[in-house]
Amino acid sequence: MRSTLDDEERIPMRLESTPELEAFRRKVRAFVAEHAPGVKEHAGVRAPESGLMPAIREWTAKLYEAGFLGIDWPAEYGGRPGAHPLEPFVVAEEIARARTWSPIGAGSLASAALIEFGTQEQRARFLPRIRGCEDVWCQLFSEPDAGSDLAALRTRARREGDVFIVDGQKVWTTNGQHADRGYLLARTDPDAPKHKGITAFALDMRAEGVRVRPLREITGTTDFNEVFLDGVRIPAADVLGDVNGGWRVAMSSLGRERSGVAARGVELFAMLDGLLELAEEASVGGAPALEDSATRQRIGELATRAHVNAAMVAMAQSRLLHHTEQPGDGPLGKIFFSEVNHDLAEYGVRLQGTEGLLTEADPGAVAGGWWQDAHLYSRAYTIAGGANEVLRNQIAERALGLPR
Repeated sequence: MRSTLDDEERIPMRLESTPELEAFRRKVRAFVAEHAPGVKEHAGVRAPESGLMPAIREWTAKLYEAGFLGIDWPAEYGGRPGAHPLEPFVVAEEIARARTWSPIGAGSLASAALIEFGTQEQRARFLPRIRGCEDVWCQLFSEPDAGSDLAALRTRARREGDVFIVDGQKVWTTNGQHADRGYLLARTDPDAPKHKGITAFALDMRAEGVRVRPLREITGTTDFNEVFLDGVRIPAADVLGDVNGGWRVAMSSLGRERSGVAARGVELFAMLDGLLELAEEASVGGAPALEDSATRQRIGELATRAHVNAAMVAMAQSRLLHHTEQPGDGPLGKIFFSEVNHDLAEYGVRLQGTEGLLTEADPGAVAGGWWQDAHLYSRAYTIAGGANEVLRNQIAERALGLPR
């Protein structure tokens, strides 16, 4: 798929840029060009093949060492106090622009929980290993009956002396097959209100009783996993925050995951470039599709929505800078992006005509079947991070104050 994203003006609505921030962007771009472990073959948040893991671990460690990850960490753990708050967005954008691998796993999520709620011993033990990518973390939140309604989780953890015994099942665990550690939520007080009796843990994924089963998806890849927990013993010293206080830990760390929004906006503009290339090569009535008014109108509509997405990202970043964030910012951005992404991928397949039926397994597939894979995967974005239908309820109740 073609991309003209080397042009710095390609991404609109860049917020409150300064000479220092643009110098930082050039530095990041040069670093990515020199050290990135190749181009990703698929769209979306995907799990790499096992053979790529050593290179991705090395790449992640280099990003931390160069000061491009963990920017907002405490200085004693490698953070840079006083850095521009938009630097993490710049890093995410440049990694997405290069279509290379972002650091995989839930290390940023776990580190946020550790920094705010972890003990001094926990921070000293886990944070350096995240920086060196000695530990890849996975997120063990969702369950078969508790995905978007996370507080309905049923995995149980009962205390026996200095350990908790955990039984239950998690699902949709991205990169679980590669993880060394898991950021786990389990119910420790079944009689408490459902948001109250939950505890957060740092789980050793190699502990006895942990079984990971990759899920083969419609794309043919295994990005997600089921994780079964059967009598798993977790030391009480690995509780993150207070016992029965895990909901607060989880909501706080989830709230700090913002930089991915910027990266997703870059992906939309790359897909637009690809659509233009397809429209130049495809045919409608014997003429290039790009000469067809309906085709141009549809691409124009999608381009407009991509620009609106960029404006929404800029607005959310502005509110972040001015400490005026609103409850609907995150859900609105996620819903809007996921639906534009789906429609772009769908139209990329539609423009191919009958060739859109081919997949990456077929030698004649356009762009190696990239669009077909992106279309199949696009539904995952509408579910991951909270199903869009549930997020609409959150916007109604929390942002607009409408009755339940």
